[in-house]
Amino acid sequence: MGVRCSGLARHPRSLGTLERFPSATPSVQELEHILDSCRMELNHVDEVWPNLYLGDILIAHDKEELRKLGITHVLNAAHSTWESKGDQAFYGQEIHYYGIAAEDSTDFNLRVHFYPASEYINKALSALNGKILVHCVLGKSRSATLVLAYLMIYHHFSLTDAVQRVVQHRAVSPNRGFLKQLHDLDAELRDKTNLCELL
Repeated sequence: MGVRCSGLARHPRSLGTLERFPSATPSVQELEHILDSCRMELNHVDEVWPNLYLGDILIAHDKEELRKLGITHVLNAAHSTWESKGDQAFYGQEIHYYGIAAEDSTDFNLRVHFYPASEYINKALSALNGKILVHCVLGKSRSATLVLAYLMIYHHFSLTDAVQRVVQHRAVSPNRGFLKQLHDLDAELRDKTNLCELL
């Protein structure tokens, strides 16, 4: 199967971005060091990218607060868990809902959801006046992992840059299994970019 560079062509990295990429994908331990450097308190919700909000289950269940924030889409990374009552019926016609039944476990394969979730986030932000809340139970592991993957896939952040960007706005802590999956995504995207630059 040939290499598909069309996605990279739609969102090309600048040479400056390529030059500032670290020479290697960071280890899980290095990522944990960056995450541990964040001293922010964990809020119910924070805007971590323009019109992209990362939050917990309490804000997700507060429809009045979501209305005040102007949220048009919700991505729930804890769909069908006992704590979560969110679904399309709960939000009605005002908010578009997308649920992923992910477990906050180091053994759970969240990577299979990286591209579909990133596409959903991108479509939400591309919509007129679109604002999206990505949440799980605490808003720091499952949902944070999906937001990091989105920044890497659609905005071509390195994993290190994506983590540093998010922790400027919210204290997050993906579990070690999710960090390893993000590590693998970073290596995959790096290889694709390097190969496409040669074609």
